[in-house]
Amino acid sequence: MDTRTYDIDGFTEELVAHGLIIPTGVPGAYGRGPVFEDILRRFDALVVREAAPDGAQELTFPPILARRLIEQLGYLDNFPQLAGSVHSFTGSDREARELSERVHAGERWEDLLSPTEVMLTPAACYPVYPTFSGLLPQGGRLVTIMNWVFRHEPSPEPTRLQHFRMREYIRVGRPEDVQAWRDAWLQRGLELLGRLKLPVASDVASDPFFGRAGRMMAASQVDQRLKFEILCPVISREKPTAICSFNWHQEHFTSRFGIRQHDGGVAHTACLGFGLERVTLALVKTHGYDPADWPRDVRSLLWNDA
Repeated sequence: MDTRTYDIDGFTEELVAHGLIIPTGVPGAYGRGPVFEDILRRFDALVVREAAPDGAQELTFPPILARRLIEQLGYLDNFPQLAGSVHSFTGSDREARELSERVHAGERWEDLLSPTEVMLTPAACYPVYPTFSGLLPQGGRLVTIMNWVFRHEPSPEPTRLQHFRMREYIRVGRPEDVQAWRDAWLQRGLELLGRLKLPVASDVASDPFFGRAGRMMAASQVDQRLKFEILCPVISREKPTAICSFNWHQEHFTSRFGIRQHDGGVAHTACLGFGLERVTLALVKTHGYDPADWPRDVRSLLWNDA
């Protein structure tokens, strides 16, 4: 039986007191201390080792995307409340002086900025899909990426961040292969996290689509079992936190980028993502604030010198 207490404020205070997170004055944008980062990086390395036999190609992208790609992906149709747009100053000397005067007077000045051609990346997998355009090699492709993700969800809750990192794997190929890969990784993810002695379970889920139409889309997503999450109690026993997600997109991305199987047939995509900050917090909540006190077999998975 889980006898831990779930006091969000108390958990946050302990994380700060132990130097795991560093307040910045911005909700959902805390800094990470060295112990927090060590746990996070070692878990990411563990996932990479576990997935190595799959032979995924590793790609690296910046934490920004072209504005036109965000538009093409339909993100603003479904999640406008989460988007982050990058603006910059492009005005004249007179407007620059006005901006400075407003800042020093404590007035609003944002209307003097203009949108740039980039936006903050809202999903780590998004820059990968255009690289699949055209005919796929036989057997499809498998790519992995680790990137920062932005979601405009300011909150004092330590698991709900505006900027966080995801380790993702993206599969594209025949529909039956892609779905089977997603389902197999759901079990692999449960087993991996279970070996770390995390009290996890999986459940069908939906994305946070916006508005009335979004509620219908979310219901359809659940009905078709397109999204699963692995849940772990971190801030609540009754409402456990999603620390991993497993998504089958069907033709959502392949139709937008002209992605076809090597023989011209319909291709599907799926992705899985480990929320690195959330897994780190789940480990801390489960095993304690000092990794030196964690169970030996958990440490042996994360620290080779345990």
